[in-house]
Amino acid sequence: MQIPVIRPIKKKDNAQIAKIIRSVLEDFGVPKIGTAYADTALDAMFENYDTEGAAYFVLEEHGKLIGGGGVAQLDNYEGSVCELQKMYFLPVARGRGLGTKMIDTCLLKASELGYEKCYLETMSYMEAAQKLYQRYGFQYLDGPMGDTGHYACGVHMIKDLEA
Repeated sequence: MQIPVIRPIKKKDNAQIAKIIRSVLEDFGVPKIGTAYADTALDAMFENYDTEGAAYFVLEEHGKLIGGGGVAQLDNYEGSVCELQKMYFLPVARGRGLGTKMIDTCLLKASELGYEKCYLETMSYMEAAQKLYQRYGFQYLDGPMGDTGHYACGVHMIKDLEA
């Protein structure tokens, strides 16, 4: 049995990861406006994360992508804060500890990139994701930081990163 691999995104992954993210968002009934669904970056993930201070990783199993997640500077925010971004998994990847491995990968990279804090936004009904984030020490905020354009996301969390 092949163990899923987390690796940096490649240009050839763009179409597949965009399809995965949109599929997961549709499965959860996430609004198409005011969330990651509307992000133009979805169709050029490799190019959008192929920049200083950013990284995106995909989860691959049997030659197919089953999820992904990344970090980048928090939009419209001054300071050493990154955002955990576009972390979504197909149903086949859920409940297997792969979200934990992806967060480990992303937070390690965020620290390597010199960020002091990691911020995230999610939907209030994505309770399993919130429990995972809380286990990692993410704390709830009263409102958003920066301006990601994801005004439909009602949950905002932050975590201090170890140097």
